[in-house]
Amino acid sequence: MTFSIHGLAVARGIAIGRAVLVASSRVDVAHYFIDPAQIESEIDRVRSGRNAVVEEIHRLQQTISQLGPKDAPNELRALLDVHLMMLQDEELIGGVKHWIQDRLYNAEWALTTQLEMVARQFDEMEDEYLRERKADLEQITEKVLRAMQGVASPTLPTVVRSGRKPAQQDLQLDDTDVPLVLIAHELSPSDMLQFKQGVFAGFVTDVGGKTSHTAIVARSMDIPAVVGARTASQLVRQDDWVIIDGDAGVVIVDPSPIILAEYGYKQRQVELERSRLGRLLNTPAITLDGERVELLANIEMPEDAPAAMRAGAVGVGLFRSEFLFMGRQSQLPDEEEQYQAYRRAVEGMNGLPVTIRTVDVGADKPMDGNLPETAYLNPALGLRAIRWSLADPAMFLTQLRAILRAAAHGPVKMLIPMLAHLSEIRQTLALIEQARAELTRDGHTFGAVQLGAMIEIPAAALMLKTFLRHFDYLSIGTNDLIQYTLAIDRADESVAHLYDPLHPAVLRLVADTIAECRAQGKEVSVCGEMAGDIAMTRLLLGLGLRSFSMHPAQILAVKQEVLRADTSKLAPWAQAVLVHDEPASLLAG
Repeated sequence: MTFSIHGLAVARGIAIGRAVLVASSRVDVAHYFIDPAQIESEIDRVRSGRNAVVEEIHRLQQTISQLGPKDAPNELRALLDVHLMMLQDEELIGGVKHWIQDRLYNAEWALTTQLEMVARQFDEMEDEYLRERKADLEQITEKVLRAMQGVASPTLPTVVRSGRKPAQQDLQLDDTDVPLVLIAHELSPSDMLQFKQGVFAGFVTDVGGKTSHTAIVARSMDIPAVVGARTASQLVRQDDWVIIDGDAGVVIVDPSPIILAEYGYKQRQVELERSRLGRLLNTPAITLDGERVELLANIEMPEDAPAAMRAGAVGVGLFRSEFLFMGRQSQLPDEEEQYQAYRRAVEGMNGLPVTIRTVDVGADKPMDGNLPETAYLNPALGLRAIRWSLADPAMFLTQLRAILRAAAHGPVKMLIPMLAHLSEIRQTLALIEQARAELTRDGHTFGAVQLGAMIEIPAAALMLKTFLRHFDYLSIGTNDLIQYTLAIDRADESVAHLYDPLHPAVLRLVADTIAECRAQGKEVSVCGEMAGDIAMTRLLLGLGLRSFSMHPAQILAVKQEVLRADTSKLAPWAQAVLVHDEPASLLAG
């Protein structure tokens, strides 16, 4: 019987194939008290389990090092690094020792108790990406538990198509030419590696969000995927026919011949469309009426720069520098490490501009992973981004010096997040001047940078003239702008339906920012999700936007919209959308 399962669409495309199930791998944990004489032996058990998992990850890293970027993308490499850093986190290990020494918990009980303590901190984090690192923590904890118990970690089944006789443990399906799709409770980075080494056309997981590691790697590999499908691994049976609609976030199980034929047609159309988009790679992004549009890439690590180039980006519009700081605990990257990372990104873009945003963490997501004793009722309104940087001038100066030094190797723009006060602007400018003076004093070579500010707080959008007196350009962070304008926590499922990019107030703030920048001859870009949403491209063009920054995978689709657009005709329509009570009703106009 045909039925559908709904989840989150995280990687576009359609996959059709037979289901390969990976059973949930939760480990049963015994809870008992130990004798004081057993304390050291229990601590040793935890240490041995951790070391075994560290060795496993090192082996996987060695395997990945022999593969190219297509088989093992940089996102996967970065996630393995995150897992290693979590395993080496002194807060996790120190907490486990506490439960064993002070409470006399057995090793497994102590480990899961500390997991629960740290997991609460992740739950309280405002940043969606960081909050979903809780899943990574749970995965490595489970691996340690299995190592302690001498139980092998579950792995994906090996699927044999041809060329050799299958081994006993290999999964064998009757339809040897039919693609396979993976259904699992969750997937680890090592599991994801098999997507390129094996034959899986897509995947579905019960858990995960749009910024979970599975979603990130799926997008980088261009694999259709649906996550957060809840009970998919329980409802789908081994070898069921499954359709994964990565555009709609829908999984169709046991489809009828008619549905199968319909999606087969859609799949062929998607493949044809991707092929057509590929032809636009070297085509300049110019509208029908001759307006040149800048299509930039958002990146997280220096190694992402080549992928941005291959996608046709004309620069990096947002380098999220906080990814260099994540999971470092008390060992933050020093000036030299940051300088080398920024330099690699700059040189990787071969002379194209790179916009480096200063570190955007704090309050609910501190650098060392330890929440302050102060209780934050609403961490989204706490010591975040530039507020955090200004509260730690030494850390901020280290980053500013590294960025300025990297600017000697190519065009660099510096972007400051979450500014709202003139006093913050003045403090930031003063520290930048101090960084320049220190570099001159120390004999370091550095380059000029264009200085920009993020517009992501309504207060900033309402004081644009003040901002433009101090900055060379502005970048609209639509994700936070929407959240703060509508007082909606986009991570809270109970109000997520109210998170509306087309709310009249949001559109007015975006439109006013674009208009004021154009009036003053200053550059302005959009670097939030809105920039890569092709449903919004025409409206943003009509409002006067000429610079979009997005995930590299979205660039060609947005370019196609640009090439089809006539901004002279879109401008009056966009103004009509702005004054309408329900802008969404006109968006297809």
